[in-house]
Amino acid sequence: MQAITIKMEDRLLEELDQKLEYHRYSTRTEFIRDAIREKLSELEKEEVLKNLALLKGSSKRKTSDAELHAARDKAFEMLEKKFNIK
Repeated sequence: MQAITIKMEDRLLEELDQKLEYHRYSTRTEFIRDAIREKLSELEKEEVLKNLALLKGSSKRKTSDAELHAARDKAFEMLEKKFNIK
């Protein structure tokens, strides 16, 4: 594991310390790591959604509404499982 140094405004650091206590993080490092993991996951979700948007209408096959709903449900189920969302 590598160490990094970051600079923060006093006001932001005070807010961070308040959130630490409220959300029961034991250290600033733990909170910051968790925030970075969350942001990376969010960015990956955005990329997936952009890629899905590019595929919209690209199929030449006619699909019924029922098939579309089933496919959407399956896709969201897979995304929920991948990102541990409920």
